[in-house]
Amino acid sequence: MLPTPRLPVPPGACDTHMHLYGPGYPLAPTNGGRPVPAEADVAAYRAVMARLGLSRVVVVQPTSYGTDNRCTLDAVATLGDAARAVVVVTPAATPAGLARLHAAGARGARFHLLGGAPQGWEAVAPVAALVAPLGWHVQLQFDGNELPAREAMIRALPCPVVLDHIARFHPPGAPDSQPVRALLRLLETGRVWLKVSAPYHSSLAGPPDYRDVTAIARAAIGTASDRVVWASNWPHPNPPAHPVDEAALLDLLGHWVPDDATRRRILVDNPAALYGWPPPAKPG
Repeated sequence: MLPTPRLPVPPGACDTHMHLYGPGYPLAPTNGGRPVPAEADVAAYRAVMARLGLSRVVVVQPTSYGTDNRCTLDAVATLGDAARAVVVVTPAATPAGLARLHAAGARGARFHLLGGAPQGWEAVAPVAALVAPLGWHVQLQFDGNELPAREAMIRALPCPVVLDHIARFHPPGAPDSQPVRALLRLLETGRVWLKVSAPYHSSLAGPPDYRDVTAIARAAIGTASDRVVWASNWPHPNPPAHPVDEAALLDLLGHWVPDDATRRRILVDNPAALYGWPPPAKPG
């Protein structure tokens, strides 16, 4: 039997970043022929939700499908109001097309800026201008060591910004390094959010504590705990050499966050605010 989290998971807890795949959805030319993860459909993910005690989920468009959001949106339709989507939007999107995406549950526009994606930095500002009237955010994944050079551009975007995977510093620096200080400054603006997820992507220290990435996560949470959300990154595309277990990743949040109230904020209240769910009732 697969493990369950050691720490209690509050009602309304949300996984804000995972991917779904399925047969019948064509791979994008930019995918480069890479295979998609097997057995990564809605039924498999529902088992993950049940094991972790999660109530809500954000399905993020994988790079495998490029600008074709059908697999992601079909999954959200199946999951119902417990799900939201982050999709790929191009500068050619129309207001009518964006309205349809919004009605289908989309709340953000994704940019994977590490290769294998259909568009790059040149599209970020035009797309941000398109989605801002809908109250969406843009979601960026790139090497966080670029943050000092990208900080002014991110500050100038007309909508909220979500940074993936603890800003994915390759390699992770100390909390007082220039790139991490740029992250903390952005969090202090009140318009930038951080997903504390997938520490295995950038950590040189490795499991179980990922101590180099842990230092960054704790600094970020200490700076802006009201703009931090948690994610599993299931089914872990491009996985590390060591096994990855979602329950251990959720328990890692307990290593980063000392108190129940802050963990509830990260797992429940912050995702509700960012993705447009009604806030769950407070316990007691």
